[in-house]
Amino acid sequence: MSRLLGGTLERVCKAVLLLCLLHFLVAVILYFDVYAQHLAFFSRFSARGPARALHPAASSSTNCSRPNATAPSSGLPEVPSVRPGPTVPVLPPCPDSPPGLVGRLLIEFTSPMPLERVQRENPGVLLGGRYTPPDCTPAQTVAVIIPFRHREHHLRYWLHYLHPILRRQRLRYGIYVINQHGEDTFNRAKLLNVGFLEALKEDAAYDCFIFSDVDLVPMDDRNLYRCGDQPRHFAIAMDKFGFRLPYAGYFGGVSGLSKAQFLRINGFPNEYWGWGGEDDDIFNRISLTGMKISRPDIRIGRYRMIKHDRDKHNEPNPQRFTKIQNTKLTMKRDGIGSVRYQVLEVSRQPLFTNITVDIGRPPSWPPRG
Repeated sequence: MSRLLGGTLERVCKAVLLLCLLHFLVAVILYFDVYAQHLAFFSRFSARGPARALHPAASSSTNCSRPNATAPSSGLPEVPSVRPGPTVPVLPPCPDSPPGLVGRLLIEFTSPMPLERVQRENPGVLLGGRYTPPDCTPAQTVAVIIPFRHREHHLRYWLHYLHPILRRQRLRYGIYVINQHGEDTFNRAKLLNVGFLEALKEDAAYDCFIFSDVDLVPMDDRNLYRCGDQPRHFAIAMDKFGFRLPYAGYFGGVSGLSKAQFLRINGFPNEYWGWGGEDDDIFNRISLTGMKISRPDIRIGRYRMIKHDRDKHNEPNPQRFTKIQNTKLTMKRDGIGSVRYQVLEVSRQPLFTNITVDIGRPPSWPPRG
C-alpha cells in the first residue's frame, strides 16, 4: 500500500514539474514576442531622428540629397552654396554671308541729316558708337577709325549710311572719330596711328581696323568691312575717279588691316603733313613686307564721295614724292612705334567716340622753286 502511494506521488510530482517547465517555456516565448513588437514600434520613430546618431555617415548622405538639408558641421568654415543662375544662351557664329544684306544702295547727300534722326534710326547702337549683333557671335571685333577736322556735315551722312550697313553685316564694331586739334596742317596717317592706339586702350579685343575717310560712303553693303589674310582695300571704284582705280598702287580712301598686319608694317607714316602721299607709302610698306593687297569685286567696291571745298590747311605736301621713294629706309623708324601725341578730350557720343588730339606741328618746308 505504501509502495503504491509513493509511486503515485512520484508521478504527480513529475507531472507538476512538466507543467511548470511548459509554463516557463510559454512565458519565455510570449516575452520575446512582445519584445519584438515593442522593438518594431520604436524603430519607426528612431528612423526619423535618433538613428542618425547611430549612423552619421548614412545620415549625412541622406541629408545632402535633400535640397534644403543641412550637412553636419565638420568644424571647418561653411562655404555658402551657390545656386545656379539663369542659363546664358550660346549664340551661333555669325554667317560669312549675312542674310539681311540689300546689295546696291541709293546714296544721296541732299536731304537734311540731323544727328537726332540718325540716332532714332539706330536704336541698337550703344554709347560711343558700339554695336554687337544680338543673334550671333562675330568672328572679329572691328574698330572703324576716321581722321577728322571740321567735317561735321560729312560725319552726319557717314553715320546715317554706315551704321545700318555695318549692323546688316553682323559686325561687332566701334566708331572712333580722331579729331585733330588746332589749325595746323592736317596729317591723316598720323591720326590713323593715334586711332589704332586709342581704340586698343578702350578695348584690347579689337583685332580688325578699318581706316575710312569721312567723305566716302559705300554704294553696296556686300562690301564687307572685315579683315582677311591680306590687307584689304575697299574703296576701289570712287565716283570722282569714274568708278575705277586711278592707278594700280592706289590704297587710299578706305582700307582694312588686322592688328597683326598693322604692326607688321609698323603702322602708318607720321611725317606726311598735308594732302597726298601717305597712302602710297602704306602701299609700299605692305609690298616690302611680302603681303598682297586684296580687293572686292569692282561691282560692289563702288563709293560716293561727299563734295566739299579743299581745306586750306590740307595743301599738297611738296616733299611727298621724295618720301614715297624712301619708304624702305623710313618705315622702321617712322610709324606706330614713334608716334607722339597728346589726348585732349575723349567724348563718347550716342553714335561715335570723339577723341580730340594734339599731334604737334609740321616741320618748316623750304620754299618751292
